[in-house]
Amino acid sequence: MQETISDILTKIGYPSDLRALPESKLEEVCAALRKFIIDEVSIHPGHFASSLGVIELTVALHYVYNTPYDRIVWDVGHQAYPHKILTGRRDKFCTLRQMGGLCGFPTPAESEYDTFAAGHASNSISAALGMAVASNIHGEDRKVVAVIGDASISGGLAFEGLNNASSHPNDLLIILNDNKMAIDKNVGALYNYLIKISTSQRYNQLRYKAYSTLKRYNLMKDSMRRAVIRFNNSLKSLFSHRQNIFEGLDIRYFGPIDGHDVVSLVHFLRKIKDLNGPKMLHLCTIKGKGYEPAEREATLWHAPGKFNPETGELVREDASGMPPLFQDVFGKTLVELAEADSRIVGITPAMPTGCSMNFMMERFPDRTFDVGIAEEHAVTFSGGLAKEGCLPFCNIYSSFMQRAIDEVIHDVSLLKLHVVFCLDRAGIVGADGPTHHGAFDVAFFRAIPNMIVCSPINEHWLRTLMFTATKVDGPMMIRYPRGRGSLVDWQCPLSEVQIGKGYCLKEGADAAVLSFGPIGNEVTKAIEIAEQSGRSIAHYDMVFCKPLDIQLLKHVFSKFSHVVTVEDGTLVGGFGSAVLEEANRVGYKGAIDCLGLPDSFVPHGTVAQLYHLCGIDAEGIASKLMVNDND
Repeated sequence: MQETISDILTKIGYPSDLRALPESKLEEVCAALRKFIIDEVSIHPGHFASSLGVIELTVALHYVYNTPYDRIVWDVGHQAYPHKILTGRRDKFCTLRQMGGLCGFPTPAESEYDTFAAGHASNSISAALGMAVASNIHGEDRKVVAVIGDASISGGLAFEGLNNASSHPNDLLIILNDNKMAIDKNVGALYNYLIKISTSQRYNQLRYKAYSTLKRYNLMKDSMRRAVIRFNNSLKSLFSHRQNIFEGLDIRYFGPIDGHDVVSLVHFLRKIKDLNGPKMLHLCTIKGKGYEPAEREATLWHAPGKFNPETGELVREDASGMPPLFQDVFGKTLVELAEADSRIVGITPAMPTGCSMNFMMERFPDRTFDVGIAEEHAVTFSGGLAKEGCLPFCNIYSSFMQRAIDEVIHDVSLLKLHVVFCLDRAGIVGADGPTHHGAFDVAFFRAIPNMIVCSPINEHWLRTLMFTATKVDGPMMIRYPRGRGSLVDWQCPLSEVQIGKGYCLKEGADAAVLSFGPIGNEVTKAIEIAEQSGRSIAHYDMVFCKPLDIQLLKHVFSKFSHVVTVEDGTLVGGFGSAVLEEANRVGYKGAIDCLGLPDSFVPHGTVAQLYHLCGIDAEGIASKLMVNDND
């Protein structure tokens, strides 16, 4: 009886099982993987279109290379689902992105096949180069492959890796997965270059024959290899009538070739597997390959949530009567501000829909800039705009901003330039886990001179702080979380508030809670719980972490012997630390409990589960408030 597609996949527990199959079965394996991912992700949501685009590549890599001894380094974990399924995790795939289940990204803590962490972009070439050089140092015959998308290759770290790839002896293979997409469409000169680049078939045949002859006579020493590559560059110019940026860096270039022909991929990988020196293989793939709705609208299907796999109909929550997403309040308010102030421009690194900068793009296309996956550039570009009289609103996800702290310090704050940093996805983000939680931004930013650091408790305050940011003299950071706020009626008049001033939300007699940002809504619930036991709790929304409201703290310290700080960010160097520093300065003798994220990486799970784990949900906060001062 002929095997079914599912039968084929169930016989593959690990890559060794895959390598035992004949090549004639590989297309069936790819079909089985594609169906499995479609069925599973439709029920257990995750990143979708990216993984469909690399199925053939994943199968070919594990078929040709002796993994896990040979190393595959993935750039951005969005594309690693087929890899997880083929490396012993198929039966656990239903737990993807759930607390205690599989991580949505490669992580060495989960599997020896996951050679490096891959939550963010552009690190694969540098990491893989380090592995390849280490293999040479240790005298190991280990092959190392870096898989990087054409969007990730626009990041500065990728260029640094490329620049050093031929500086040390190594046989690294870089696979450029060119699907013409990141999440939104790719931008920039490098993207346009990849679209146009071509390789003459005649040239490839001549080069391969020449290399094989030189290798047969043991003439491919390092000095000879470099000379041959330089000669290759001349041939490339002759046959294809254009220079090749990669071979200009002494990296041998192959392609572009079809990334969805698995058998051809296997044959090609075998041909170049043992070639000496750094190499790049350029693949053309389709994001969402094999699932027509995802091929048609790749941005929508990057992480679509639940859907009907037969019809492609998305399962959407009924948002009527619900508060808006914080990102949409940002996007629509930015348009409102830009209509009134011609200085305002918007900057985002490859996330216009993710942060709702697309509203500004539609209304003011000439004043909105998607700079690609290039956070460092986004910050310094914003500094340049500000230096010449523009008012940049630079929107970067909190965890992605970590890449650009040096630029914030050197290129904005040192010059006291008027740049507004809007940090989306601040705090716990949920299923994306430790690589994406916005845990550290407050600790980073409050250490920077000239910087204002604030966070709104709700949508009205986000609008108010954005308007206030247009009036300050210098840089300002506004952080807000992923997901929905707390106010259905989110629109309010725009007004300016005093920098560094907090507010009393509720009076009390027994203890005081100082909250920073939207976590204050959990504090409100916690106080209701605590006061059922007879306690009287005051609540203050500090709004600003830097500068702190010193007068308000002076009042709190004089009235209360028990103070609790609550934040959705790391406790180390965060808002609570700032309060403790002021308490120490003035000699406060009462008790201060600081609640927030621990000095460890918080795992993945739902936001509610992780709040509970960290003790910053209503129940956890209430437990601190129900302790008598005399206990």
